Amino acid sequence: MANSSSNGDNQTSTKSPPLPSPLRFSKFFQSNMRILVTGGAGFIGSHLVDRLMENEKNEVIVVDNYFTGSKDNLKKWIGHPRFELIRHDVTETLLVEVDQIYHLACPASPIFYKYNPVKTIKTNVIGTLNMLGLAKRVGARILLTSTSEVYGDPLIHPQPESYWGNVNPIGVRSCYDEGKRVAETLMFDYHRQHGIEIRIARIFNTYGPRMNIDDGRVVSNFIAQALRGESLTVQKPGTQTRSFCYVSDMVDGLIRLMEGENTGPINIGNPGEFTMLELAETVKELINPEVEIKMVENTPDDPRQRKPDITKAKELLGWEPKVKLREGLPLMEEDFRLRLGVAKKE
Repeated sequence: MANSSSNGDNQTSTKSPPLPSPLRFSKFFQSNMRILVTGGAGFIGSHLVDRLMENEKNEVIVVDNYFTGSKDNLKKWIGHPRFELIRHDVTETLLVEVDQIYHLACPASPIFYKYNPVKTIKTNVIGTLNMLGLAKRVGARILLTSTSEVYGDPLIHPQPESYWGNVNPIGVRSCYDEGKRVAETLMFDYHRQHGIEIRIARIFNTYGPRMNIDDGRVVSNFIAQALRGESLTVQKPGTQTRSFCYVSDMVDGLIRLMEGENTGPINIGNPGEFTMLELAETVKELINPEVEIKMVENTPDDPRQRKPDITKAKELLGWEPKVKLREGLPLMEEDFRLRLGVAKKE
């Protein structure tokens, strides 16, 4: 039985989890592990699929409605005998036979979740309900990618998993923040009531190749602006902080959590903390020293600081990030140059 960490203490289910497929107990034939990845055509999802497909014992099913994801992110696997891609919206019932579910489906960029906030909260609530129902029916273990946004504009720094957060329930970001909080509640309720094997990752800012170029997140914004020769737009006051985890480190953390024995929630992120002005200066130095930095008005409910306490990830998963920001940014720059058709100056 899995162990709960932090604010999941003493919430471990006493009910036995549903049994998986009888194929799992065959004495003479070991079938492949069948893994469902919702939102698998997205930024983090597609990198997770790459890692899962490296294991020849895994069969991967991706479902995505392509609201923010792209088939291009998965083109190397299309036609592979161990890979299946389904255009599907998780707010609708899905019937498949799987052993593990990585539930990533949800717009994660403010531009997209503010564009359709009702759709966003439906994805978080109804989508998670549907995936938990599937996990219950087939006896699958399910991992939810929650978010550091559950901490809101934190009054504790850095943020441990035991912190309950400081969130505006009626703000323009609430569809995402509160949606993920409800999704975590549903995960634990299914765990306690039905014995579902759950894992919850609270992921912090992540960056790397395949991010949507104009998705409104700060790293992709700065790199795209620098490559186009535009001013880097820093929201006032510029002293607000974020922590940035490279996508390969994030994927490693998610897989360790899924394969481990702790339900979570567990913070997965890079504790290296940068102000927005520091990030802009770094991007300017590494990519285009000629661009200017321009201050612009801030958006409502923008957190002043964000930094994960990753003590639990270190102790329970043996995980900590390896890629430093100055190592990851050039890899993302290379990807953006290819997609924007911008050659590097000699």
